[in-house]
Amino acid sequence: MVTRDLSCPILTGSSDDSGLVVGTYSRSPHDMLQLQQTLTGYPAEGVQYLILGQDAFLLYPSADAVIILNAHTLALVRVLAFWEAFPGLMHTKEAICCISVDSGMKLIVAAMKSRLAAWSLSDTETGAWRIHSTLVLSDDQQVTSLDNKAGLLAVGCNKELSVYTLVLENDLPTWSKKWTASTPTPSILNFAPSLRYIATASKKDTTIRLFSTTSGRQTQAIPHPRSVVKISWRRYQASSRDDLILYSITSDATLRIFFPVLDAPTYLQLHASLDIYSSLPYSVVAQLPSSDSSIFWLDRRMVEKVIDNILKDPSQASEARNRRIKEIKDDGWDLFLRIVSDGSIVITAVANIDRRPPTLLQHFTLQQSQPSIFSEPPSYLFVLPNPDPTLLTLITSAPLMSMDLSPLAFFDARSHGLKVNFGNVNQVVDEESEIIRFIRTPEGKGVGALRVHGGETWQVHERGSKLVRFASWDSADFVVVLARGHQFATYNKASGVLKLHSSPPQTVTLPGLESLFTMPSPAGYEYIIGVTSDLSVVQFLATDKPELVLMRRNSLSLPYVPRFILPVDPMAWGHMHDWTGHDVLLSISEEGEIAFWIPELSTDNGWKCTRKVRTGRSGFRKVRCSSAKKTALIVGSPQGDELTIWDSTESEFSSGLEYRGQYSELILDLDWSSTPDMQSILAVGYKHRVEILCQQRMTYFADDPGWALCRTIDISGFTPYSIADSIWLAHGSFLIAAGQQMYLYSESPQVSEDSASETLLEYVARQNGPLNDYHPQMLLQCLIWDKVELVKEIIVNLARYVLGDPETPSQILPHLPVERFLQKDQPSQSALSKKQQYNSLFSVKPGPDDSAEIAFTRPVIDRLLTALESKSLPNLSSNEQAHLIVLIQTTLEIEEQRRALDSNGLRYLISMRSFYIINRRASVPSLTGVGTTGGRSGRRERLRYRDMIWAFHSESQELLLNASLAACNGKALWADARALGIAIWLNSLESLKTQTEAIARNEYMAGENRDPTACSLFYFALGKPKLVHGLWRQAAWHKEQIVMLKFLSNDFTEPRWRTAALKNAFALLSKRRFEYAAAFFLLGGSLKDAVNVCIKQLGDFQLAILLARIVEQSNEGPVLKDILVNAVLPTALQLGNRWLGSWAFWLLHRRDLAVRILLTPLQDIATAFDVKVDAIGEPHYDDPGLALLFLQLRSKTLQAAKGTSEISGRAEFNFVLQMARVFCRMGCHVLALDLVRSWPFARPSVPVHRIDNANVAAPTPRRPLFQLDPTLRRQSSIMIDMDVSSLPSTRRASPSKQVDAETPAIGTIQEESDLFARKAGLGNLMKSAKQDVKVPEFDMNAFF
Repeated sequence: MVTRDLSCPILTGSSDDSGLVVGTYSRSPHDMLQLQQTLTGYPAEGVQYLILGQDAFLLYPSADAVIILNAHTLALVRVLAFWEAFPGLMHTKEAICCISVDSGMKLIVAAMKSRLAAWSLSDTETGAWRIHSTLVLSDDQQVTSLDNKAGLLAVGCNKELSVYTLVLENDLPTWSKKWTASTPTPSILNFAPSLRYIATASKKDTTIRLFSTTSGRQTQAIPHPRSVVKISWRRYQASSRDDLILYSITSDATLRIFFPVLDAPTYLQLHASLDIYSSLPYSVVAQLPSSDSSIFWLDRRMVEKVIDNILKDPSQASEARNRRIKEIKDDGWDLFLRIVSDGSIVITAVANIDRRPPTLLQHFTLQQSQPSIFSEPPSYLFVLPNPDPTLLTLITSAPLMSMDLSPLAFFDARSHGLKVNFGNVNQVVDEESEIIRFIRTPEGKGVGALRVHGGETWQVHERGSKLVRFASWDSADFVVVLARGHQFATYNKASGVLKLHSSPPQTVTLPGLESLFTMPSPAGYEYIIGVTSDLSVVQFLATDKPELVLMRRNSLSLPYVPRFILPVDPMAWGHMHDWTGHDVLLSISEEGEIAFWIPELSTDNGWKCTRKVRTGRSGFRKVRCSSAKKTALIVGSPQGDELTIWDSTESEFSSGLEYRGQYSELILDLDWSSTPDMQSILAVGYKHRVEILCQQRMTYFADDPGWALCRTIDISGFTPYSIADSIWLAHGSFLIAAGQQMYLYSESPQVSEDSASETLLEYVARQNGPLNDYHPQMLLQCLIWDKVELVKEIIVNLARYVLGDPETPSQILPHLPVERFLQKDQPSQSALSKKQQYNSLFSVKPGPDDSAEIAFTRPVIDRLLTALESKSLPNLSSNEQAHLIVLIQTTLEIEEQRRALDSNGLRYLISMRSFYIINRRASVPSLTGVGTTGGRSGRRERLRYRDMIWAFHSESQELLLNASLAACNGKALWADARALGIAIWLNSLESLKTQTEAIARNEYMAGENRDPTACSLFYFALGKPKLVHGLWRQAAWHKEQIVMLKFLSNDFTEPRWRTAALKNAFALLSKRRFEYAAAFFLLGGSLKDAVNVCIKQLGDFQLAILLARIVEQSNEGPVLKDILVNAVLPTALQLGNRWLGSWAFWLLHRRDLAVRILLTPLQDIATAFDVKVDAIGEPHYDDPGLALLFLQLRSKTLQAAKGTSEISGRAEFNFVLQMARVFCRMGCHVLALDLVRSWPFARPSVPVHRIDNANVAAPTPRRPLFQLDPTLRRQSSIMIDMDVSSLPSTRRASPSKQVDAETPAIGTIQEESDLFARKAGLGNLMKSAKQDVKVPEFDMNAFF
């Protein structure tokens, strides 16, 4: 099996999409999972070589493929499959019997039985091999040997030799038979350099036969005393010479030199014979372990070329050291290398081969080296070019090794003269069979390869970068690998025998097993788990005694028959000590319900269900689950495969669906892995590539998918075989099987501490793990959750790091302790100044540049922002650093005016400032420094609805309005107002009218022309048609001026002219002038038609809301309510946007539903409110701000408190956990901890009464009746926004709404049954409110 560490660069070539290079492996320092080891079979009959310029390649057959390796590094370059030429032979059991290589024509010919296939190197695509031609012989002709040179092809078959010539027929290369001669079955064929003769040798006799290439006539037979194992023509040294010089080597390692004499120039005669005794004295040979040896000819042309390079090198100009190699060159010696049985090397020189007229050859021992590299004599040795022009590459087989030979050092008898580059193990015959699938141990440190015939186990070494073969088996249907690859068990379905391959072997008979896998046991050895045909689960225990015990057989306690019972990918188990707490089995129903199971040995059932997920999918084709409770489903369809990824932490606030993607290409394999921190990684396998997906950290502003592609491994650049299986192993390494070959991808085992490269596990952890304090997402969430002082501390810490002394830069950016994040946000400037004053009593007065002067002030922040434009921070991308700069600048602006803002106004201002700064940075091409936002941080069209809702609930709206207008440079157009949501959040009608008039004026003044049509809609809404008439008087340039002046001069209070305006509106609709049509609808008094145009034609419900509020002069008008019910609420439900839905319910005076929509399934809300919507969008429980809004609204009004009481305690608990999970997905783990620590669960607002009668049973379920939580205690009053006197004293789920023609009735939403305590408190609250409804404010402190 050929294996090679591929962590270093090898060749250059064309690259494919995976980052691999065709004919090369080029490693970038930032690449993840590089090809480290290939296991591609072994050269059984030696190797051939191909020389292309200074590059040399090795070729050998392996099963039905030709393997091409880089000669210097033994790195895989390409696999050529025989079925590429003959597709019908795919998955054949036959093997390639022989190959031939022609370096001149760059042609490779391979034979399998009676078929021949040829490949040629592409002239257009670097490193690519293409099918050149094919040749099919009769079925009774089995090819035994090949040779091809310069368009001639010699084919040896049973008792005959044929020669073919290459011809072009219709521009297609074909082979035409030239002649056939009878001869003993050839095993070796070799064309002479002149192509005039071909030499053959057979295993049937000991004779070399020479045939004329032109006529096919045998010209000479050269008998040998022993069988001939090698034939080689000596390539002539002078271009004008065409001498016939033949080397032959017989089985006793004797090399013979044949060439003609003057009187017979075509008849070869023996001139020299070199056996072991001609190289070593008899006394030395007698002391060797054996007289076996191998002898090889060192190509004289290559040796002399390297010697010339050495002699030309000025750095090697040492007369004493160069004397020997200069002598070799000047005297024209041919060198022969013999390796004897003890591994020592003997160099024999032969002189006078080129002398003419021929004279007696002289041979002598030039050098003998001590045993160092070889443990036994190899069968083959080649001398090839080396990338270093002063070195030679020596290739031996078997074992297959690549060595660097330095003639200068070697012939100077130095120890480093011959150095091994890469070596290999010997051939393993059973690795020639195709791989079906992989089986690994739970922790991934052992793996088995199940082949068509047998298989073998491997152990993972060197941090996942190397596989070492351990054991093998002959045949099996199922295999499990145990004890980190040191043990394995096989199961044969025909016999029903499970066999543990121990010493002695252990067997258990159990027919009917359909799958077999392992899980760890508390004892440290593995359980073997099998699933039978009747879907019962069998557990075996394997121990090292050895022992194999059948422990139990159970069925899963399910009310249905599962479609699948599958093992859970256990890669995350190896990171934990508690092995038994992980899910082991996965069952799937026909309806798509996934159930997770762990063994429970203490019960009769044996298995316990830990979690269920309802996916709603059916017809799935492939399912894989990880021990991190992630499940991937493949559902096939005519459009392609749908891949969905599910999290088993399903609740009413999370369906568990994290990712959904549609793929046109068939997905063949899924495999899970994880980081030590349990962040999941999914490998999705296709026919020729594997895409590695990893979880993505959620962001506050972007709606990116939860999973993203982080690496693609494409093997099509070096093998035509499709991927049979792929699997994750320990240390994040990844193993791929294709055909008979295996490819191991991993990180380099030699990783320096100062390396800038990032491993896959590190990358995934960075994408998902806890964020640094200074990360913009962390700062943003801290600002939103009222931790402004904490943000200022973080920024000051960052300033100390960035602006510190450049001569002594800080290597570690300081981080705040976790406890600081859990504290209540308080100003710390006074405490800080006191501490500085106290310290100054004992220290030297700080200098002007001391870090004590770094505080949160505008000069310091300006310096920090300037520095961040050019200095890159660790662990931040350029986009993230751009956001950081935005947030620091925003925090400074907020700090300078935050005293007049409430918290909600602060949140809006943060988002608004960030919105404009990001858009401004995206619009300025000159900002090309580190902080450049880049493509993903491009312009945004508007604020998100959540930002608008913060402003809606703010009590500082005038300040927010002024800040918003200032951001627009005081000239807000409607596009600006829509982007800021002013029509949504500005409560004051007078302010809204003022801003509408300003917008109309700005629209009119925008651009060079003063166009009255741009502002007509707004002025008509304000009831100022005369003003528009006056503007038309100044629009002499407009083609419609005369018509509009005449039309607007009429009195539109009259029905006649209103009807005319409506007719014009419809005419404008037909001309698709929608905004102007809406203006004419307003002029005609049809507000409803105007808002319909805004919603349906313009797609702008904000404009419809603005018109309705202005025209109706109310926030409760019927048209506005109709917009909210029939446009806003359906939009909110379709988008799954709870912020927008809560705002709509708040305006509709359904504050109870405004609260409940934050926690209630949207389908229930749609049913209760009778909202007509085609499909409910995905529930957006991915924003922790929902928890903040719920915390605010739940006690803001009496109706909101009523809605809160209808939310069960369990639902609120799950809601908080979901928000904490979202925080973790965002990388804000410390804020998730703060949330679950400090969340004030609402308690009934009644005093605790002591019940004297202990026999009275408390109703269940019941929550403890505590006093109001701290949040409610801080609120001294509650707004009464419902008629409590009209309500009965019973605890109904929701107050009834007056039904009118415009608004549908609201139904009751059913909740969980643990509402008793809350509703009991609410009833008392209602009762008290009834008795004192005249009091303007409701004092909650009365209940303490």
